[in-house]
Amino acid sequence: MKVAFFDTKPYDKPGFDRYSQEAGIEIKYFETHLNEDTVSLAAGFDCVCVFVNDVVNAAVVDALYNEGVRMIALRCAGFNNVDTRACFGKIHVFRVPAYSPYAVAEHAMAMLLSINRRIHKAYNRTREFNFSLSGLTGFDLHGKTVGVIGTGKIGSIFADICKGFGMRVLAYDKFPNPNAGLTYVDLPQLFAESDVISLHCPLTEDTYHIINDQSVEQLKPGVIIVNTSRGALIDTESLINGIKVKIVGAACLDVYEEEGDLFYEDFSGHIVQDDKLVRLIAMPNVIVTSHQAFLTTEALDNIAHTTITNIRKFAAGEPSPDTEVCYHCDHQNHCKKQRHQKCF
Repeated sequence: MKVAFFDTKPYDKPGFDRYSQEAGIEIKYFETHLNEDTVSLAAGFDCVCVFVNDVVNAAVVDALYNEGVRMIALRCAGFNNVDTRACFGKIHVFRVPAYSPYAVAEHAMAMLLSINRRIHKAYNRTREFNFSLSGLTGFDLHGKTVGVIGTGKIGSIFADICKGFGMRVLAYDKFPNPNAGLTYVDLPQLFAESDVISLHCPLTEDTYHIINDQSVEQLKPGVIIVNTSRGALIDTESLINGIKVKIVGAACLDVYEEEGDLFYEDFSGHIVQDDKLVRLIAMPNVIVTSHQAFLTTEALDNIAHTTITNIRKFAAGEPSPDTEVCYHCDHQNHCKKQRHQKCF
């Protein structure tokens, strides 16, 4: 198998080099994103390996297929950037369902603690030998209510962390887990009662802009919103307006809906043209990190190992029902993965 690896970063290579050599897989690394302008780089490869900000729309899928690519290996859990409908019958799509749910859940809590106790402000002050406590007052998490939207592995682990702080946990999921030990409520109740809301759901048609003008009006005043999932779960303008009118007390964002051309790159010497992001970063009650919640040594190793395993098994003709993504998965009666076969 020859693999074209897009959006390469220095921390990607050690794990992928090690596991690909063991599996006899050839990788060529490209720093550029995969999109309609760069898809020609995939010519002559059997597989492309992509990340969250690569664009795999219908035009890219058709171009990949015409170039002979028969596999897309996502080195992440989310696959909203891949047109799975266009892929069906042409290119098999695989993902990494759970590289380290602890990494993401722990980062969400780290951001929540930082914004609540003003750690970022205190750090900057003390570096200038300013030891004043003015403006650094937070609140006890103990006894507060946290609303967790999305109760897969990451959301469930985050809920457990919150329970460890003595918080009351409310949960919402389109498909509630009866074994999660969580109190499921509808969104209006979660919005109305939560002191903290943390987003851990995938980006779908149902969850796109789940935080919008209408939902902001339902929020408990002063709520802290945490998003370590996908940027487009939040309508950025609605969030900014919510902060300005003091309904939203603070926001912790590891993702941003227009992050594709910004995150993972150094723009410290440039004027950033995204006015919404600039406004958010300038707000004293907002913390933005650049989609780094996954970034632990354990997660990177798991990502590399699972991705290479997906590629190796595909090359050997072995099914991977737990990691293959299929457009027809919504149609249970027609899903071949139910019979432990390939999607097509």
